[in-house]
This record gives sequence, structure tokens and C-alpha cells, in this order.
Amino acid sequence: MTTAYPKYVAANSQWLDTVPAHWQVGRLDRVARAWPSNVDKHSVEGEPPVRLCNYTDVYKNAAIVEDLDFMAATASPEQIERFRIAVGDTLLTKDSETADDIGVPAYVEYEAPDLICGYHLSIVRPNPEVVEPKFLYWALGAVPTTGQWAVLASGVTRVGIRAGDLARAALALPPLDEQCAIAKYLDREVAHIDTLIEEQQRLIEMLRERRRSVASDLLGGRVGKGMRLKWHFDELDHRAGGEAERLPLMSVSISWGVRRRDEAIQDESRAEDLSNYKVCRRGDLVINRMRAFQGALGLAQEDGVVSPDYAVIRARSEVDREWLAAVMKSDAFVSEMKQRVKGIGSTDLGNARTPRINIRDLGEIRVDLPDVELQVKEVSQLHTQTVKIDTLLAETKRFIDLALERRAALITAAVTGQIDVREMA
Repeated sequence: MTTAYPKYVAANSQWLDTVPAHWQVGRLDRVARAWPSNVDKHSVEGEPPVRLCNYTDVYKNAAIVEDLDFMAATASPEQIERFRIAVGDTLLTKDSETADDIGVPAYVEYEAPDLICGYHLSIVRPNPEVVEPKFLYWALGAVPTTGQWAVLASGVTRVGIRAGDLARAALALPPLDEQCAIAKYLDREVAHIDTLIEEQQRLIEMLRERRRSVASDLLGGRVGKGMRLKWHFDELDHRAGGEAERLPLMSVSISWGVRRRDEAIQDESRAEDLSNYKVCRRGDLVINRMRAFQGALGLAQEDGVVSPDYAVIRARSEVDREWLAAVMKSDAFVSEMKQRVKGIGSTDLGNARTPRINIRDLGEIRVDLPDVELQVKEVSQLHTQTVKIDTLLAETKRFIDLALERRAALITAAVTGQIDVREMA
């Protein structure tokens, strides 16, 4: 059981409130060197070959380990020397599209002579005489530090942490032996939480697969026979104009279908002028043409505006709109769309560049259309079979959200001295 420290003092920092009386507060450059990389992904003839640890390697992984699929590139000898990563470093994502998604850390557990840090990242190299490397990693990912990045980040279309701002980030600094104890405690406790989250994420995938299977069993047999779909819908292209000011901006996702963008994404960054966006009305089917072959489509639950690159279609009177949306999300229909995607690369391998479904091609897919009464009955059957799955999905997602909140709170509490974990390490 964790307890508080016996005495606290004011931290005298705008980022920290109080710290244990025997702790200090100092800038990052007091305990580490930090510098941004300028190594891009290009290969230049005559330069030595290297492997790049790139933005996604850091953003998607808590640790940089040997079995990651690093990108092959080249770099100058000076760049190799300056940006070679070392065990104990923390790499930070220094750029992002939004200020609240910046400064994501990854701890370096693997190094090699040819492995260097790529563009859009910064290297933070601790001085082991004054800071425990793993403690620094945890401190850099704690809420008080990431909150500093959100405030200090600058930019318009893309925000970034300047080297000077990175160096002066304020950290709570316990004695070195206490840093080691905190790092060991967090390594163990966070690993437990992460294991639980991973188990729940696997459960979500199983539930989603089960849901897809139910839909495919019920409706998949309707695909590939009957009349072409183009006879059963109309494509709409009504631009918002003056309506853009009063209509919500909608987004389309594989996971949630059609939703208000400000409900799906915390920081709703609307373009200044949405007059050229398309209007969708309640009940219209909205298709994200770049992700349609993965099931990114759904029915609009209210009037709104959507990206000009999306397609908006309206079912004709002989088609129940919910039935049509369910059929188009079935594996059989998605497979038909995959065959018609226009783009460079392979959709099966996930490397197609700018893939899009042309609505004219989508309309060529054949669908066996029963009468409306049977369509409504099939939709009702689908809802009956999937409602329990959807409830379990919602409960599992809530569990993950709570676990992530617990994870963030635990890290913050430990690295800022809100709890004393020395006896727990």
C-alpha cells in the first residue's frame, strides 16, 4: 500500500504544485542533454547505409527494441555520429498535428552502430550521475511534463517543441537512489496495467470479429447476385455554402461510423472555410472513400457537413437505409470494394497509397434486394444478435479508458512525489 511523504514544500514552479521536502525541482538540461534530429528518410548515393528509428517507431512503442522493423536509409558520417541512439536514451516525438499529442516518449533498450534517430524526433540523453535513465523516461511521459509540451509547442499546420523549450522543461528530482526505486516500482506496476489493457484489446478484436461474422452470416449472401447497386441509390453532391456555419462537421471511421468530429476527436481543428464541404442529411449514407474497403462508412444520425472527398449517397424508396448500410459493411461487400479500389500498391498488404473507391465502380457491385419488409426483418435480426456484443464492446472500452487513466495517474503520482513507493520497489 502506498503512502504520502511526511512533509511537502512548495515547488515554486508553474508546472508543479508541491514536492517532498527533500526533493528538488530542476530543468531538464540540468540532468540530460536534449537535441532534435534532422535525418530524413531519403537515401543519398555515396552516404553510409543506416537504419532509422522513425516517428512511428517511437509513437507506437514504449520501448525501442531490436525486433522493430527499422527503415533502411543513408546518412552522412556527421549525422551518424550525432544522432546514433544509445541504451538509456529517451526519444520524444517533437512534432505533431495537435499540441495535445506531442512529446510521446520511448525508452531505448537497443543500440547498434548503424541505428540512428530520424526526423521529427528528439534525443534525450541522461547524465547517469544525477538521474536514473528509466526514471527520466517515466518523468518525461508524466502529465505535468506533457502539459508543458502542450503549452510550449508552436506552429500553425503542425506544432513542434523547440530545442530551447525542451531543455527548460521543469522536472521533480528526488535523490538518485529514490529515482531508482520509483523506476522499479513503475516498471512493475505499469507492466501489470499494460497487460490488462492488452488482454482487453484482444477481447475487443474478438468481439469485433464476432460482430462481423454475425453480419456476414446474415447478409453476406446477398452480395454478388441480383441487380447492380447503382439502381438502388443516388449520389448527392450538395455543397454547404452558407449552411457550413450552422452545421456540425462530421467524420467517418471504421470503428464508429458517422459521428460529429468534436465527439470523436478532442481537439476539433476545423478548416476556416467549409463552404465547399458536402452536406449530408440524417439517414444519408456517408462513405470515407479512402477507407471504404476497410468498412469506413455509416448512416448520418443528423444533418452535417463532411469532407469533399467523402461520398454521400441516399437509398431509394425500395431500400431500407439501415439494411443497405449493414450490407455494405459486410465482409462480402468489403471484399468486392477491395477489388475496385484505385490506388498505388496493394490493399491486402495495407500499402496502397491514396486508395479510393470510385462511386461509379461501387455501383457496379451486385446486391440481391429482397422486399422492404424482409429487409427490415433482417435488420431487426441483426440488431438482436449484435446488441449483446455491442454492450460487451462498450464495457470493455470503458475498462480500457479507466485503466489508461489509472496508468497516467500512477506515473504522475510516483514521479512527482504524491506517493512514497520506496518500500514498494
